[in-house]
Amino acid sequence: MEKTEFDRKAWNKQQTELRQMLSSPERHDEAIQLFLRQHAMLHSAGMSQAAVCSYEDQILDDMNEEQVRRIPRNCEHSVAWLIWHLARIEDVAMNILVAGSPQILYRDGWFVRLGVVARDTGNEMDAQGVVDLSAAIDIEALRAYRVAAGHRTREIVAQLAPEELKHKVEPARLQQVLEKGAVVEAAGGLIAYWSKRNIAGLLLMPPTRHCFVHLNEAARVKKRRA
Repeated sequence: MEKTEFDRKAWNKQQTELRQMLSSPERHDEAIQLFLRQHAMLHSAGMSQAAVCSYEDQILDDMNEEQVRRIPRNCEHSVAWLIWHLARIEDVAMNILVAGSPQILYRDGWFVRLGVVARDTGNEMDAQGVVDLSAAIDIEALRAYRVAAGHRTREIVAQLAPEELKHKVEPARLQQVLEKGAVVEAAGGLIAYWSKRNIAGLLLMPPTRHCFVHLNEAARVKKRRA
């Protein structure tokens, strides 16, 4: 694996290229390959085994468990919470909304292994909830869950046909997200956002752009010393 520093500017440039490719059916195969590369860079290297620099590993690999759980002063989240949120929202969006399949949180028993009571994506979670989750979550299981969520995303995306990228999110699937408690009612704005997206849009948010934004936040949290 490459050990070079993750290049945020280059990643941003590729994201712009990906957005353009996803709107061109004739570039479908090219778009999928670029998506998979961008996605791999935002997950642990073990998720894809691709020869790319992993932003997640760059942030987490030299942190101990106490540092991963810590919520620095004037920060809203811990690195643990951010990784959990990324895994949950990718699991929910890609499985329920894109594939119409069960969340791997339940399908593969991750809910029990993570050791937390929260089942939703964490949107609108209050400060005490963030503290409790950060303290309780099994860090090894958390990183493995995110790897599993990433694997599943890649399976889903590899099977998408060009015409499917233009399909809007089905209302019944949005309702299922609420019924299963994957998004709490107070976070209804997230449901409204997803309702306006097509599948191509969901490939940008959450499994690429959303991950990039919150890993940037994790990098900032890591640098805070108190």
